[in-house]
Amino acid sequence: MPTKKKAKAVTKKAFVDMMVKQVMQKRVQSAGLKTKGDVIASLMIKGFGSVPVVDAKKKLVGIVSEHDLLAAMDDGHQLRDMVACDVMTYNPYSVRLETSLPTLIHVFRASDLVRVPVVDAKGTLVGIIARRDVLRAYLAS
Repeated sequence: MPTKKKAKAVTKKAFVDMMVKQVMQKRVQSAGLKTKGDVIASLMIKGFGSVPVVDAKKKLVGIVSEHDLLAAMDDGHQLRDMVACDVMTYNPYSVRLETSLPTLIHVFRASDLVRVPVVDAKGTLVGIIARRDVLRAYLAS
């Protein structure tokens, strides 16, 4: 029986030491400030439920969620007539590559966020991480 407890402790320690860069999705689709709303909706259907918005230098400037697009539609707007900067959340919450997974869990619990853009030290978009990525990492550790 002591062996099982020891094995559990090792597993938890391994997870506790993990960082965002180890489990994030590196292939993330992003939009520009002038990307049309219907194009963003298409990106969501093929990928994630939110699309980071970047400037010409790939710096994160905003994010468009499914909720944002549905709100625009509910307000009577046509997505083809809107662009990212019309509906995005400016200066979205993001995490760095070095953020620990336990810290990210606290972020997810304290917010309504399902996924968060990942940026490097210069603010350049390098990935995205979702709640399910954290759970997957936990189960695999």
